[in-house]
Amino acid sequence: MNQPAPPNRLAALLARAGLDWFLLGLVGVVVLAYFLPGLGSKTSPVSWKIITTVGVALVFFFYGLKLKFAELRAGLRNWKLHLVVQLSTFALFPALALLVRPLFHSPEDALLWQSIFFLCALPSTVSTSVVMVSIAGGNLPAAIFNASISSLLGIALTPLLTSIFLNTGTGGSQLWGLATQLLWQVVLPVGAGLLLNSRLGAVVDRHRAGLRIFDQLTILLIVFTAFCESFEEGIFRSYAVADIVKLGAGMVGLYLLVFGLIWSAGRLLNFSRPDNIVAVFCGSKKSLVHGSVMASLLFPSTAATGVLLLPLMLYHALQIILASSMAQYLGRKN
Repeated sequence: MNQPAPPNRLAALLARAGLDWFLLGLVGVVVLAYFLPGLGSKTSPVSWKIITTVGVALVFFFYGLKLKFAELRAGLRNWKLHLVVQLSTFALFPALALLVRPLFHSPEDALLWQSIFFLCALPSTVSTSVVMVSIAGGNLPAAIFNASISSLLGIALTPLLTSIFLNTGTGGSQLWGLATQLLWQVVLPVGAGLLLNSRLGAVVDRHRAGLRIFDQLTILLIVFTAFCESFEEGIFRSYAVADIVKLGAGMVGLYLLVFGLIWSAGRLLNFSRPDNIVAVFCGSKKSLVHGSVMASLLFPSTAATGVLLLPLMLYHALQIILASSMAQYLGRKN
């Protein structure tokens, strides 16, 4: 009699820690870009720019298809919770980045700080935030509302914040070009998806897993081409392994600090436990999807896009690992 195969303990342990094929894929494309930078750079015979542009537009079109007007309307009532989440995302994070600005002195440090500020100016994630809130036993409709609204606000607020505090290369003559790119690649696809939600929303719900994979593959392609450009231009030569380790430690500290500040604010405002769970998990996340797209739009002329994405990639991986552990802990407390 055949015995059932024992469970893969390593796979289960990695899953519980929040490590999946996508995080391993991020590491893989960076390694590939390091050894074969010409494959994904501007000198490549492959038209990566066209491919990523179409991919980005489709990502946001499918995102619009997933949004439901009824869920957005239902979430409008809990305005204090929404205010805390959005202020954490678009005010607290940038303020913390500005506070540490004096610690970055050299030109290499200045570029690193720009990448940290860029991370702090991004909106929250959607799927990850909602999943973590569900595991922790939080207010799921409020999580869906806040994550969705954050993504929509990020279309306008991320370019605004970076144009105010960073040299994005979008001076007066280039602002119209940026606005046009945002319109065609982000705003119109999201709007079209929203309008078609009533007709195609059910189809999207049936294929959420496949669409998630498409999103992740698009991000991997953007990260690969960005790092190919950076490696080919020698951008990382000024950074030692110790610098990357310190950056990772800083990202852990940033996540824990924001998580603690939001949780304390929720306690002061007498949020219910489910609402406070929404506040901390939606307010402490940053979206790799938006970051990858916005980096290529806001910094079109720089070869340092790989450096700009480095803190975001580290934060993305660490926020999943830390949030998974915290969500499971809070879920057991219910």
